[in-house]
Amino acid sequence: MRGQPMFILSEDSERTRGQDAQSSNIAAGKAVSNAVRTTLGPRGMDKMLVSDSGDVTITNDGATILERMDIEHPAAQMIVEVATTQEEEVGDGTTTASVLAGELLARAEDLLEDDVHPTAIVEGYHEAAQIAQEAIDDQLVEDELDDDLLQKVARSSMTGKGTGDVGAGPLAETVVKAIRQVHDGEKVQRDNVTVRTRVGSSSSATDLVEGVVADEEPAHENMPRRVQNANIAVLNLDLEVREGEIDAEYNITDIDQLEAAIDAEEGELRGYADTLKESGVDVAFVTGDVDDRVASFLASEGILAFDDIDDDDATAIARATGAKRIGTLSDIDSEDFGHADLVRVEKYGDDELTFVEGGAEAETVTVFARGGTEHVVDELERALNDALDVVTAALDKGGVVPGAGATEIAIADRLRSEAASITGRKQLAVEAFADALDVLPRTLAANAGMDPIDALVELRSTFESQHRAGLVTRGETGEVGDPIEAGVVDPAAVKREAIESATEAATMIVRIDDVIASN
Repeated sequence: MRGQPMFILSEDSERTRGQDAQSSNIAAGKAVSNAVRTTLGPRGMDKMLVSDSGDVTITNDGATILERMDIEHPAAQMIVEVATTQEEEVGDGTTTASVLAGELLARAEDLLEDDVHPTAIVEGYHEAAQIAQEAIDDQLVEDELDDDLLQKVARSSMTGKGTGDVGAGPLAETVVKAIRQVHDGEKVQRDNVTVRTRVGSSSSATDLVEGVVADEEPAHENMPRRVQNANIAVLNLDLEVREGEIDAEYNITDIDQLEAAIDAEEGELRGYADTLKESGVDVAFVTGDVDDRVASFLASEGILAFDDIDDDDATAIARATGAKRIGTLSDIDSEDFGHADLVRVEKYGDDELTFVEGGAEAETVTVFARGGTEHVVDELERALNDALDVVTAALDKGGVVPGAGATEIAIADRLRSEAASITGRKQLAVEAFADALDVLPRTLAANAGMDPIDALVELRSTFESQHRAGLVTRGETGEVGDPIEAGVVDPAAVKREAIESATEAATMIVRIDDVIASN
């Protein structure tokens, strides 16, 4: 046995080691980053994504692009996870995080070629990320987070994204109104704001509904389409003939018995309608099934009812109106009802939507977004959700900082200043981190039609003299200026999360020197 090789891996396994493994992983990470790089900033371009089934998505949202790309390489999937984490934590900055991760990998590749050990790179990157977080704190705008500043945050998030025929300004006002509605003074209840879309009108018809918009139709065509000062019942049950708990067989021997059985069944169904009418219910949202005869009885009593309500809609309606979810009609009580100023059913094309407005609790609001085509409303929905998320992040997670690449310029300057005090080869990694941050203003400049090198030089020079400099878009191009004066601001949380997630992904990939794949 001595001297014979021992095979641990199966014959079908593929193994890549050392520099080849590092180069392969870094190349995959950079490729994914470059795929979204041209979408960055207000002058960024869109991507058209076509699925196997022919479904088309047109967007410049980094998270959506990476999610729908058919990516197989495991290192590339780590960059996708960066965008996913960024989206889940703060709702925006996915392209920024992905581009930064790719550039950190590119700079790490240069260091590896200069024989800098991966451990030194990882330690230097982590130290640089800590310095970067401190630099972000120094960039915080001290102004009060009033509606005007929050609208600038929302507008900055949506500028350059597909918003149809309406500009980012009016949409930003709607977004801030929605967030203020669910802000209790300490925390934003972001889950209480939903975006509902409908094709058939221009984007300028987008409106804020103080309540819930549900994709539900009345259970019977003769039910009222408009109920004011409505008592609302949310019922977690079926309004149909009850079935026995055991299997049983009944023998009907004459017509009187049949008529008695039919009358009993009819009486049970009529009883549901009578109970709801006597209790004072005006509108019933039922999560279960409603028998057609019950629906007819309710319609004759002037009660508006909906059946098979989605659980999320039922929860939202209960929250907005103050209703309790009722599990049985035997002990129904008016104290369990909610209240709405108006419940109306509107027709849009072949479909109907139900609006529950002016609820007693008013804890839920809906941004009702319109658009001429499915592609427009889909992109508008993504833009609105991003704007809602960044305004929430600004209020809940630490204020705002200058946008337009200004914060990245400030961070890079801090890193270069402190790199000299860092001993060993970690200093090279810190300087590389600073160089990697330059990719963001350079990309903004390139996407705006400017020369990226000239723009970067001017940004650094202006920062040295004025301590704040960003690339402000003016018409078809951009110029170096003060982003605060131009109204371009970002939540600090977006910058913090982008730095953290990009650093973690890059350092994880750099440390890999052996890839074992089973076929």
